[in-house]
Amino acid sequence: MRTVLVTGSGGAGRTTLAAATALAGARRGARTLLLTTQASAPEMVLDARPGTAEPTAIAGAPGLYARRIDPADRFRQEFLAFQERAGAALDLLGAAPLDEDELTELPGSESFALLHALRAAHASGDWELLVVDAPPAAETIRLLALPAQVRRYLRRLLPPERQAARALRPVLAQLAGVPMPAQKLYEAAERWEDELAAVQRVVDAPGTSVRLVTDAGPVATATLRTLRVGLALHGRRTDGVLVNRLLPVGSADPFLAGLAGAQQTALKALREEFPDVPVHEVPHLGRDPQGVAELGALLPAPAGHVAEPAAAPADPWTVEDRLATDGLLVWRVPLPGARRDGLGLVRRGDEIVVTVGRFRRIRTLPSALRRCTVSGAALRDGALEIRFTPDPGLWPRSAPSD
Repeated sequence: MRTVLVTGSGGAGRTTLAAATALAGARRGARTLLLTTQASAPEMVLDARPGTAEPTAIAGAPGLYARRIDPADRFRQEFLAFQERAGAALDLLGAAPLDEDELTELPGSESFALLHALRAAHASGDWELLVVDAPPAAETIRLLALPAQVRRYLRRLLPPERQAARALRPVLAQLAGVPMPAQKLYEAAERWEDELAAVQRVVDAPGTSVRLVTDAGPVATATLRTLRVGLALHGRRTDGVLVNRLLPVGSADPFLAGLAGAQQTALKALREEFPDVPVHEVPHLGRDPQGVAELGALLPAPAGHVAEPAAAPADPWTVEDRLATDGLLVWRVPLPGARRDGLGLVRRGDEIVVTVGRFRRIRTLPSALRRCTVSGAALRDGALEIRFTPDPGLWPRSAPSD
């Protein structure tokens, strides 16, 4: 199954081009689902109202379905379920339960609702192509990093190995009065871990990629460079750039000719910045497209094609063994387009913290690197190379030869 998250800067036409990408996939014969959290835009673009409970078949586009995710409804369902499970504890505290009609979603609810819908669509096995009308790119990067981050928090706050001590809880309470976490807390953490792990498998799958939508403006290149580095930091593959609303070249109107010329200059800069990523031109129709016929004109082949991903390592962060030549191990972090400004690196125990501008990622060191010290780092050929020197006190010694 292929999953494409269509994102980009605000106002660049993400929803329209997400729908066009889904339509192109369906026309190639793939059973396709478009997921969106937008209320009115998909209805105007598709000339249909996507359902919230079940996917809606789009008229005039065989094989294309759309579903609108309702974050408020998802939040109410989750909160009421939690309230029911924690009913006994809430009664002891004298808490008054909340009714469904007084619940309003909290900030962040949309992210969890979208991730849940993404996992559910994969688990159903009903689709060959899943296109997600994702939030703006900076939010999408944080969204895709969320499962791993929350799992890390859970492991730190509620270490799974401590559950083994639950059988000793009554004895410890009698002998030493040692407080032990409630079993229900661990059970809840285990449910969250299972859900988040399933979401992360979808996000990390080789068939999942990100497609960036942008206008051909003067700041497009710098903005997309930052976003692509943020995606790469979290191991996300950018499979294409869609440059939206391009005016035709050669207009007799000096004003339109000037705008078209500026767009072509920006388009050239984008292609130079992303030589290894397809950059596709999307024409300006002179109006907002509406309906399947107009939508289909936006992404003719190959712009609308969702190809199978090229073979790539499951983890793009690779360790290079240079012990024999340089006495080093090098952890290579692909960061295409990164600049030295805003690049940060900190080791904290068995973890490494890499910061690129406003984006940050924390990774646990591979076992071999935990027995080393960080001896330096350099940015070369679009990758951060972190050098590790074996610690003599921790590194295994070779057996003496006879």
